[in-house]
Amino acid sequence: MNIRRLLLIAALAGLLVAYFALDLGRFLSIEHFKSQQEAIEAWRNAQPVKAGLLFFVAYVAVTGLSLPGAAVMTLAGGAIFGLFWGLLLVSFASSLGATLAFLASRFLLRDWVQKRFSDRMRAINAGIDKEGGFYLFTLRLVPLFPFFVINLVMGLTPLKTRTFYWVSQLGMLAGTLVYVNAGTQLARIDSLAGILSPALVASFVLLGFFPLIAKKIVDALAARKVYAGWKKPARFNRNLIVIGAGSAGLVTAYIAAAVKAKVTLIEKHKLGGDCLNTGCVPSKAIIRSARLLSHMQRSQEFGIREAKAEFDFAEVMERVQRVIRTVEPHDSAERYSELGVEVIAGSAKIVSPWEVELVRHSGEHERLTTRSIVIATGGRPFVPSLPGLEEVGYYTSDTIWELRQLPRRLLVLGGGPIGCELTQAFSRFGAQVTQVQQGPRIMVREDPEVSEMVTQRFRDEGIAVLLNHQAKAFVVEDGEKTLLAEHQGEEVRIPFDALLVAVGRAANLSGYGLEELGIAADRTIETNDFLQTKYPNIYAAGDVAGPFQFTHTAAHQAWYAAVNALFDPFRKFRADYSVIPWATFVEPEVARVGLNETDARERNIPYEVTRYGIDDLDRAIADGEAHGFIKVLTVPGKDRILGVTIVGEHGGDLIAEYVLAMRHGIGLNKILGTIHIYPTLAEANKYVAGNWKKAHAPQKLLAWVARFHAWRRG
Repeated sequence: MNIRRLLLIAALAGLLVAYFALDLGRFLSIEHFKSQQEAIEAWRNAQPVKAGLLFFVAYVAVTGLSLPGAAVMTLAGGAIFGLFWGLLLVSFASSLGATLAFLASRFLLRDWVQKRFSDRMRAINAGIDKEGGFYLFTLRLVPLFPFFVINLVMGLTPLKTRTFYWVSQLGMLAGTLVYVNAGTQLARIDSLAGILSPALVASFVLLGFFPLIAKKIVDALAARKVYAGWKKPARFNRNLIVIGAGSAGLVTAYIAAAVKAKVTLIEKHKLGGDCLNTGCVPSKAIIRSARLLSHMQRSQEFGIREAKAEFDFAEVMERVQRVIRTVEPHDSAERYSELGVEVIAGSAKIVSPWEVELVRHSGEHERLTTRSIVIATGGRPFVPSLPGLEEVGYYTSDTIWELRQLPRRLLVLGGGPIGCELTQAFSRFGAQVTQVQQGPRIMVREDPEVSEMVTQRFRDEGIAVLLNHQAKAFVVEDGEKTLLAEHQGEEVRIPFDALLVAVGRAANLSGYGLEELGIAADRTIETNDFLQTKYPNIYAAGDVAGPFQFTHTAAHQAWYAAVNALFDPFRKFRADYSVIPWATFVEPEVARVGLNETDARERNIPYEVTRYGIDDLDRAIADGEAHGFIKVLTVPGKDRILGVTIVGEHGGDLIAEYVLAMRHGIGLNKILGTIHIYPTLAEANKYVAGNWKKAHAPQKLLAWVARFHAWRRG
């Protein structure tokens, strides 16, 4: 703590000690003012300017130090100076004193509070940044909220000082007027309770609702302005239209049908979206086949002298399609129709905030009206603009499933989850795989040690992982395809037979009428906390909305989009992204929820790290998978979990316990106290909690316990 803080603390402490030690509070009582009222008024009549100035300074001091007595001084202001001058003096003095208390709280405590409770304060800070003045105004209107508490708490937030001052000045005016006016009748008042009758308190509470009502009115006017120029239909033939039948669209439609809304789901390709047809399901199917081959190659580790497998790559890819067909009924038009959803195959374009132009696959055109719309059009692989790319030809995660012949040399461009999963899978089938990543490591969202572990595993399996290689162009020379890349200022030539481009994904934004309606969209559609676009009745969810591009987060957003679209303005919910897990299904499997060390350092969030090496786990040893670790970040000195990274066998399954714990505020102590079956991989979760407990054992208490046991031994 710096010297200025220490001096301020000392000064404030001295003033507070003097106040209570000298019993100065006795001068701030109604009885004292009533007994001295005539003398004070005589002095005010003789020296009005000096009296007003002294009263003003005293009031600022009392409120600035958060001392009891401000209410009584407000009454005295009315009694001594009358309604007009009393209101003027008290209004400005109270706002100035409140601002001083606000600044003192900010100077002394804000940095510590923001650092100590950083994860909780992020949501509060975001709310204050967005609507801090509105929150403060509401609190100021209701005298049930202690004056000094509001000052001190607001000082801990990023609310601007000038905003705090002028909002306080306006917000406290009504309450100040009531008190000052009551003070003009001080002779009739025996206590503060006599001022705030139940009826008056109820009036203030109703007054506190005024900003909320005003906000609703402002929102309605803003919406009316947005809708200006559009003709709203007198009736709607649907409650909800959902455009896109991927994870977000299917869940949205399902929820709408479950609550008996009339909902139409429009999809121009296949139901199930990328996850079913080109993403999660096919990739996991091919990974499973590749993993079986890898286990056969490791047969001697399991006491099997030799294991061989004969396979045809085309048959492997046909199995992938069989898996898709097996899962397909879960997302079929028939199933959703039975649930009450109208499923239409065709293209949709929003032509007004309440109308969708539909072109069925049969060629029929139709205009549908609806109260609300949810855009869930998903995403697609992003393809960079590189010279020669079209000439050499390429696959993406959408088209790689067309392959029926294993390429001899596969070049994978990109080091994200999709690129890494397919890199390892194709290598295990026998392709010579080269992975090119322009940055210093693959899987950049994870901690460096995680990237290094996966990179080393890839290289051990014969994969060429080329880091810091910037793709520049593609050429075909003498019939051979070659990537020209730059590495440390030099050109590197990488020959290949087939190319997989896996450098990220882009939202599907074109052709849906967004530009014509002026709906903001850059990389994704711009939405507010409720997933609303520019038009309050048009929502976006899933990959097209961001900020995460996972199937499970798309389904998570779908709940908010559906409920808000169907029940606003009566009730709506802010989308909650506080606990988002994900996994990359390479070997070793990588799963994460919450913060990792890289995130925590970038956000200046204090943390402790507790680790457990899975190489020490009995079940992992028995399974021949004794590698990886669990790393848990906790609040310093506490067992509250900030984030978890798991690298190892079935990491995506093991992480679920921590997702539940973080979502419901369960700490490591309770995980430690939970029975885990032996021998299972899940025991690792208990052991890492045990490591945390050991590190936080009360050593002084244990020393006394040791003495106790020694005494009992005689």
